[in-house]
Amino acid sequence: MDWPILSTIILIPLLGSLTILLINSEDEIGRRNIKIVALYTCIVNFLASIFLWVNFDKLTSEFQFIERYAWLAENITYHVGIDGISLFLIILTTFLMPFCILASWSSISNKIKDYMVAFLILESLMIGVFCALDLVVFYLFFEACLIPMFLIIGVWGGARRVYATFKFFLYTLSGSVLMLIAIIYIYIVTGTTDVTILSGYDFNYSIQNWLWLAFFISFAVKMPMFPVHTWLPDAHVEAPTAGSVILAGVLLKMGGYGILRFSIPLFPIGSFVFTDLVFVLSVIAIIYTSFIAIAQEDIKKLIAYSSVAHMGFVTMGIFTFTDQGIQGGVFQMISHGLISSALFLSVGVIYDRLHTREIEVYGGVVKKMPIYAAFFLVFTMANIGLPGTSGFVGEFLTLLGAFKVNLYVAFFATTGVILSAAYALWLYKRVIFGVITNDEVEKLLDLNLREYIILLPFVLLIILFGVYPNMVIDLTAASTTNLIDNYNYAIEQYQSHLVSVNLEIGT
Repeated sequence: MDWPILSTIILIPLLGSLTILLINSEDEIGRRNIKIVALYTCIVNFLASIFLWVNFDKLTSEFQFIERYAWLAENITYHVGIDGISLFLIILTTFLMPFCILASWSSISNKIKDYMVAFLILESLMIGVFCALDLVVFYLFFEACLIPMFLIIGVWGGARRVYATFKFFLYTLSGSVLMLIAIIYIYIVTGTTDVTILSGYDFNYSIQNWLWLAFFISFAVKMPMFPVHTWLPDAHVEAPTAGSVILAGVLLKMGGYGILRFSIPLFPIGSFVFTDLVFVLSVIAIIYTSFIAIAQEDIKKLIAYSSVAHMGFVTMGIFTFTDQGIQGGVFQMISHGLISSALFLSVGVIYDRLHTREIEVYGGVVKKMPIYAAFFLVFTMANIGLPGTSGFVGEFLTLLGAFKVNLYVAFFATTGVILSAAYALWLYKRVIFGVITNDEVEKLLDLNLREYIILLPFVLLIILFGVYPNMVIDLTAASTTNLIDNYNYAIEQYQSHLVSVNLEIGT
C-alpha cells in the first residue's frame, strides 16, 4: 500500500491524546469532552484495524503492510509489518480500548485528562510492539509500555498501588535488561537488527542458547510464567478495572508474541534445547497457580492467578512445534484476551456498586442482578473451557499438540482443566448464588445501558469464536505453518551437524 496504514494506527491514539491536552478539564463539560474524545479516538482506531483484516491476504506467510524508513545509525530502521499472528493481536488491542474508556466513565473522577492521555499513549505503544520488525524498535515499544501502565496503577490504583507498581516495574524491567544485552550483541555480530534479515542468519549453536535464554527470560516475566509470576496478582488487585483489562488482555500477550516472533525464528536451536524446560514450567504454572486460585478470597486475585494458569497452555502449545499446538497457542492468546478482559469488566461492575472485591461480602447477587449473573456465567464457562466457547478451542488445540509430542505433559496439563472448573465454579457459587447476608447486596441494581454495551460484545465474540474458530485460524495458518517449517529445517540441519561431529570423533 502507498498509505502507511500501520503508522497511522500507531499515531491515531497519540493525536487523540494531543487533542485531549488542549481541552480544559476544570469543569464538568470539559471532563465529559475529554472522555468523548478518548472514546471516539479508540473507536476510529478500531475501525482502522478492521481495515487491516479486510485487506489481509491469508494465503501468504509474508509480512504485509510493510513500512521501512531510515532511522538510527546505518542499519537500524523503523521497520513495521504484520502477519497473521500479529494481525489479531492488534485487533484485540484496538477492540479492548473503547471498553476500557467506557469502564472508566464514572469510576475515574480525579485527573481524568492525565488518565485518558496515559491510556491512549499506551494503546499506541502496544500496537507498535505487534508491528515492529526491528529488534531495537520492538524493544523501545516493549519497554515504553511500562511507563503509562506504571502511572495507571500507581496514580489511579488501590491502597497498595505504590508497592504493586514498583514490583511490576522492577520485575519486567529487570527481565528486559538481558534482552537489551542480547540485542546489542546481535547488532555487533551481524551489523543489523532487522528481523527479516536475522531470520536467515545462522548463529553459532552454543551462542543461540544464551541468546534464547536472554530473550526468553524477558518474555517469561511479561507473560508471566512460573516462578516470575508473583508481580501479576498484586498489579491486578491494585489496578483500576480498565488497567486490569489491558494488563490481562494485551500486555501479557506480548510475552507469547515475543516467543513466536523472535525466540523461535531467530534461535530455533535454543528453542529445541530448552523445550523440556518450557514444558515443565508450563505444567507447574497450570497446576500450581490453579491451586492458589482456589484459595483466594479476592475476586481479582483469583482471576489473576487463573491468567497465569491459562497462559501456561499458551507456552505449552507453542513449544510442541505442531500445527495444532501453535495454532492453539495463538488462539488461546486471543481467547484469553477476550475472556479475562470480560471477567475483569464484570468484577468492575459490582466493585463500582459495593467498592469491595472480597468474595465473602457477596452472595445471592443473582436475586438482585439476574442479567448480570447470566453474563458472568457465560464468561465463567468460557474460562473453564466449555465447548461452544472460545476457551475450549484454544485449550483443546494446545492439549492435542501436547498429546502428539509428550503424553506426560499432556496428562498433567489436562488436570488444569479440572482445576479451572473448581476455582471458577466455586467463585461463581459464592458470589452469585446463596443467601443474601449483606444488606448492601439487597440494594444492588442490575446492569445499566453502559454496562450492557460493555459486556454484550464479549459474549457474542466468545461464542462466535467458539462456534466458528476458523475466523482466526484461517488467517494465522500460513504464518504458523511457515514458522514450523523453518523450525523443522533448522533442527534437521542441527541434528545432521551433531551426527557429523560424532562421526569425526569416532574416527
